Amino acid sequence: MRILLLLAAVAAVSQSQYDCSGGACYPPSKDLLLGRGHQLQASSTCGLTGSEVFCTPYQQRRMKCCPCDSRNPNSQLAHTVQDVLSTSGPDRWWQSRKELSPVTLQLDLNNLFQLDNLVLSFKGPRPNALVIERMLDNGRTWQPALYMATDCQREFPGVPTTSPLTLEQTYCYTLPPTGTNPYQDHTIEFSPLRQYAFVPVPDSQKIEGVSGLTGLRVRMTELGDVPRLPGRALSRFFALKEMRVVGTCMCHGHANRCLPEEYSNPQSNTIQVNPQCDCQHNTAGVNCERCDDLYNDLPWRPAEEGNTHTCKRCECNNHAQSCHFDQAVYEASRGRSGGVCEGCMHHTTGPKCDQCAPGYQPNPRSRMDRPDACIRCVCSAEGTVNGGRCDDSTGSCHCKENVEGPRCDRCKRGYYGLSASNALGCTKCSCSPDGSLSGVCDPVTGQCPCRPHFHGLTCDACSKGYWKPFLSERCETCGCDPTRSSSDACDQLTGQCQCRPGFGGRTCTECPAYTYGDPLLGCQLCRCNIDGTLPEVCDKQTGACLCRPGLTGAYCDSCSRGHCDSFPACDLCPSCFFTLDAQRQNLSLALERLSPRFPSRPGGDVDPGNYGPRILALETRLKQIRDSISLPPDVAKQVADALSRLNKLRGQLDKVDNDLLPLAKTPGLDSELDALKNLLDSLTLVYKAKKDAMDNSISPNNAGAFTTIKNAYDESTDAAKKANASKITVKESADVRQETLDIQNQVQPANTRDLNKLNSSMASQPDLTPAAKQVCGSVRSEPCTPLQCEGGDLCPPEGTATCEKDEKCVGALPLSKRANTEAKDVKDRLEKLSEKITEAAEKLQKAQETTNNVRQSTENLSSKINQARDELEDDLKETRDVVKELKDFLSDPSSNLTHIQQLSDWVLKAKLPLSLAALKRKLEELKKLADNLPDSTAVLNRAEPQLEEARKLLQEAQDARDTALGVKADVDGLLQGFSTVEGSLSVLEDKLQDSMALIDSLNNNLTKAKDQLSPAEKSLNDIAALVTPIKPQLEGLRDLLQNGEQKVQDAQKNADKAEDEAAAADKDLETLEKQLDRLKDELPSGTGGNEGPLADRLAKLQQDASALANTTKNMVTVLEGKADSLRKLQDEILEKSTKLEGLDAKLEDLLAQLRKKAYDLSICQG
Repeated sequence: MRILLLLAAVAAVSQSQYDCSGGACYPPSKDLLLGRGHQLQASSTCGLTGSEVFCTPYQQRRMKCCPCDSRNPNSQLAHTVQDVLSTSGPDRWWQSRKELSPVTLQLDLNNLFQLDNLVLSFKGPRPNALVIERMLDNGRTWQPALYMATDCQREFPGVPTTSPLTLEQTYCYTLPPTGTNPYQDHTIEFSPLRQYAFVPVPDSQKIEGVSGLTGLRVRMTELGDVPRLPGRALSRFFALKEMRVVGTCMCHGHANRCLPEEYSNPQSNTIQVNPQCDCQHNTAGVNCERCDDLYNDLPWRPAEEGNTHTCKRCECNNHAQSCHFDQAVYEASRGRSGGVCEGCMHHTTGPKCDQCAPGYQPNPRSRMDRPDACIRCVCSAEGTVNGGRCDDSTGSCHCKENVEGPRCDRCKRGYYGLSASNALGCTKCSCSPDGSLSGVCDPVTGQCPCRPHFHGLTCDACSKGYWKPFLSERCETCGCDPTRSSSDACDQLTGQCQCRPGFGGRTCTECPAYTYGDPLLGCQLCRCNIDGTLPEVCDKQTGACLCRPGLTGAYCDSCSRGHCDSFPACDLCPSCFFTLDAQRQNLSLALERLSPRFPSRPGGDVDPGNYGPRILALETRLKQIRDSISLPPDVAKQVADALSRLNKLRGQLDKVDNDLLPLAKTPGLDSELDALKNLLDSLTLVYKAKKDAMDNSISPNNAGAFTTIKNAYDESTDAAKKANASKITVKESADVRQETLDIQNQVQPANTRDLNKLNSSMASQPDLTPAAKQVCGSVRSEPCTPLQCEGGDLCPPEGTATCEKDEKCVGALPLSKRANTEAKDVKDRLEKLSEKITEAAEKLQKAQETTNNVRQSTENLSSKINQARDELEDDLKETRDVVKELKDFLSDPSSNLTHIQQLSDWVLKAKLPLSLAALKRKLEELKKLADNLPDSTAVLNRAEPQLEEARKLLQEAQDARDTALGVKADVDGLLQGFSTVEGSLSVLEDKLQDSMALIDSLNNNLTKAKDQLSPAEKSLNDIAALVTPIKPQLEGLRDLLQNGEQKVQDAQKNADKAEDEAAAADKDLETLEKQLDRLKDELPSGTGGNEGPLADRLAKLQQDASALANTTKNMVTVLEGKADSLRKLQDEILEKSTKLEGLDAKLEDLLAQLRKKAYDLSICQG
């Protein structure tokens, strides 16, 4: 009972090694050396260069010597390394040369394998020491797996001799003694798992750590000991009778067989174990060393007992065919998932292909794991914050801040210029508050709606012929004189017109700069100091100089009161001046009180040039002051000095007056005289004050009054000096004036004649009517000159109807208005075209979805066709085999007629589920359906360029719009550009309409294709339903044929046996007849009493023989009749089989057509 349980346990363990569902599994082990004998090499082989003689013991204390000659490997004397294979035979072995060590046997496997057991069967002296080594890097590094020696300490010092306790350790195994005869056969086995039996780890880990190898080497380091015999010494060598390297492909516990499996004879030299594993647990690779392409969600690990470590499929939503493991992703998920999908298809993206790619959005009518999960976004790439991507959940577009619309394809009100480079999408309109009608501009060009007489993108500039005064909110007409200016345009800021030579002023109606007077009569130069005047220099009518602030004088060449610096700077005086000036004014008031009889200020009725009387009056007043008061000596001296200076001043003034030309006045002297009068006024005030003080005081003090008089005298002296200095200037001015008058007298008469002539000529020319026709499209026919323009307006008034599109337009203004109207029309058409293109894009998307559905239906139909084709081919093959068997059975002369009769009756009774004609009709219907199937490849190929053209239409329309907006240089070019644009728009609209029609046609074709696929599928199902009932009858016919053949064989055997028995019976009958004849001869003639029973027996035998003959004759007759029936039946069967052959050919032809159609349908997946 224990033995049975042990056997059951062993069987269970063995079965578990091949079961991959519960844990690690391993393929069965075979000899790795078989089929790889050419990869086994020996470092020494006897007889390769010539014959060698080896002597070995023979019987007791005798020896025999045999040659070794391996030059011919097939010779009986050859002992090559290939002779160690288990298929070499019992009398073959490998043998090294004599007395040579070490010797190595090396097997290069070139792939990773799993070693289970190594068996070395030595012939002759066993080595005293050897090392078994393995490699894992295809010949670069050898690692010792096991040391073996009769004396481990001597042969391999330092190598442990105890069993290892870790997988990293190795040890030396002590070989048992060879006994008295070292030449007898010895076997050494090596098993990696048994070697590490005491290591406390699972067997799967042991297999991973110590069983793998890409090469094996047996290094025999010491020859074995041999006995010594008298005479010739025995030979020492290495000899190996058989070598078995038992193992399997290394699959890391993920496979239970190797591919491809070879069901070859184990005794043959073909490869028994291939390196390719039949990987399970979703692993791949030659050795199942990695996870399959789409199963890298977890890190790959070798399988273990009780844990398959199955590779987990990456969650790619059916949109990827491969993925890779990412350690960082794995750690971030806390060990749950580390797969990253590669090459996401169907417009998806993301580590799990769970997001729609940029430019696509989730399909609300599908799921994320379907091919149509993502459809093209209709969001504008320029107007969205994420480059055209849609919201993953809602599919809505995320517009930039200044963009709006369901597709984010237009600017908000008050913004323009949608651009991908603009972070806000659009730019705010910068319409001028003065020049635009509103703050809203064109959303494409940014053009603001301008008020009358304003123009420009932002309406911030006045139109030609207008200008905008400072702080004004509207543009005013330039008002340029039409005859005195070269253009009706003026400066936008100053309003200055472009004057002709000889004219000036803002509107060109005055004299030029630095001159004054009437330009028609002659302009005179301004007699002013340019450094001291305003930009206008002088008054255009009077010629009076216009002084800068702080300057004064007729020529603006002196500083005014309160400005002390020298000309032309004339900076403001310091504060002390204004203090002294206030004191002077007080003195003047005092003088006025002292001298109420002083004459009024000069400049009134008194002639400003008559200075003598005024000075005399001053002297008289001073004399009165002197006579009326008794002055102290010092004051009297100051007054005398003042009078003396006044006399000198009078003399100088008289001289200046005599030198001056008549009518020449010096404006500066007036101010000096005014200063003197002011001084006298102040002296009068002082006089009055002193007089009052004198009347009220015994000892008056008039020092202050005289000081004031002295200051006044000083000022008068300064005035006299300035008057003297101005003498030269006055003379130069007089010279210039005289020269100017001379030039005027010479030039002015000619200018006056020219102006009169010009006035008279401008009454008749230039005629402005032709220019008006070219500019504003005037319909006027009468002449119009600058001085005479009667008979209606020169240009059509505001509100006049513009010329229509097909009418002839004359004039730049009507042409520009029509161009503006056509530009607006083009803009409207572009917007409609954009809407049509969007509609076309939506239709394209729907067509794409329909194409995907038809493609899926086509693939399903293709699969069904392939399946039906395979089934039909199998059925045809089976039918041909049955027909062949039937023919062979009927044509076999040894067939039993009874069995033929049974088979014939079964065939006659068998009824096909459908008549041959009906079956042919069904096949013809299927053929027609196959012919009528739409060529979806051609439809898609025709539609592809049209769809691509529809995609390009939007860009072409945008280019056309840009062209329409860009041609603004001149009117003719503008109209020509609009003509081109209109033609382009018409072509684009026609192309778009054709493309939309083609898309509709494509949808109809796809719908028809989809409708035609359903009858094809139904016909395939009908054919399958027709063929299905035939299969049981064919099976029955095949069984009947097989039974008939078996019965024929049995009948043949019975016939042979009956023939043998009949032959034996004939011999027995002859013997009996001979005995009977002998008995008859031996019977005495008188024995009548015994003759009766014997005669009866003979008669009975004769009767039985006759009956048997009759029965045989009847059977032959019946069989002959049956033979005729069977011949007829055979002919009928052959005839039906011929029909079946014709049907077979038709089925094969139909299958060929279906195969071609399936191929055509399968290639339309792109």
